[in-house]
Amino acid sequence: MSITAPKGFRAAGIAAGVKSSGRRDLALVVNDGPRTDAAAVFTSSRCPANPVIWWKGAITSGTARAVILNSGGANCFTGPFGFETTRMTAQAVAEHVNVSSSDVLVCSTGLIGTGGEAFRSAVLSGVPKVVEQLGNTASHASGAAEAILTTDSRIKVAVRRSPAGWTIGAMAKGAGMLAPGLATMLVVITTDAVLTPDILDRELRAATRVTLNRVDSDGCMSTNDTVALLSSGASGIEAGPDEFGELLTACCADLAKQLQEDAEGSSYDITIDVTHAATEQDAEDVARAISRSKLFKAAIYGKDPHWGRVLAAAGTTTATFDPAELDVSLNGVMVCRQGTPHERPELVNLESREVHVELCLHAGTARATILTNDLTHEYVHENSAYSS
Repeated sequence: MSITAPKGFRAAGIAAGVKSSGRRDLALVVNDGPRTDAAAVFTSSRCPANPVIWWKGAITSGTARAVILNSGGANCFTGPFGFETTRMTAQAVAEHVNVSSSDVLVCSTGLIGTGGEAFRSAVLSGVPKVVEQLGNTASHASGAAEAILTTDSRIKVAVRRSPAGWTIGAMAKGAGMLAPGLATMLVVITTDAVLTPDILDRELRAATRVTLNRVDSDGCMSTNDTVALLSSGASGIEAGPDEFGELLTACCADLAKQLQEDAEGSSYDITIDVTHAATEQDAEDVARAISRSKLFKAAIYGKDPHWGRVLAAAGTTTATFDPAELDVSLNGVMVCRQGTPHERPELVNLESREVHVELCLHAGTARATILTNDLTHEYVHENSAYSS
């Protein structure tokens, strides 16, 4: 189980008809309590989808009883009609599970501009059907995780258990538009630990900052990104904030790795570590610049350990470093030392899917890691035909 591993949660996923393929496309997660504490973080895009606009108003109370999610349509740039659809969806769920609509969080994912009459009809008619299917078994959890997929090739779930007796469960979707602002991901995290909304919010922001917000597969930000954290308190055990934050971060890191590994068309999973930076922000900026270098990503796709492209990308940032002091290692081979060629690039083994890049700035003690992928023909093909 994943999303229903913690006590107090039920879930389901059905085919409501949003997708023409007939696959599952509507998921529901319900918190049966006794507590209904919640927190959420969203895309930083200035063009948020209607569900994100709704969420930002609903979550201010620090409580949530249900999350309804659809795939097959983003309900973004669909005007007042689209926002009304979101409101009506929340109201429909509220009526069927006997909660307030302000405690229902709505998520959508799919093609921007999709959210017309057919979309509304499919979602609203699907609400009573998905409510009927609610349960807390592994199949209920996996059904919900399947229903939120778009171009994903597999479900993404994670569970962490505390020796104290409480649990964290999570499900995620995301395979493209993976960039800061949480990538094009929908993530629902549940826990039966007893925690206040303030602690949930603080720990969620801390966890996503160093995990889900550091998946940068293709440098493209989504309009619908949402990560929600719901607490039922059903274990009756008050979690220590430090332990909870540690397990929550581990859970999010697990999901982040799964997102990276399922990125559209990728053939390499690239981990970029920037070390000995003056500040963590410097390290992140440099690592992200490398992850967004199309030249570097194309070189890795072609099995070319072209370390010069790593340094060229670093040079586009304002990070503090001396170019004559930079060291670059590719899969454990130091190909550049103090800004000059070192070991022979042909010693770098690029036969496995995992690629590790380490750039040492020799400017301090801070570090940061970004997860990215190579740039492939398959990625270009998939995204050139996405809406056709």
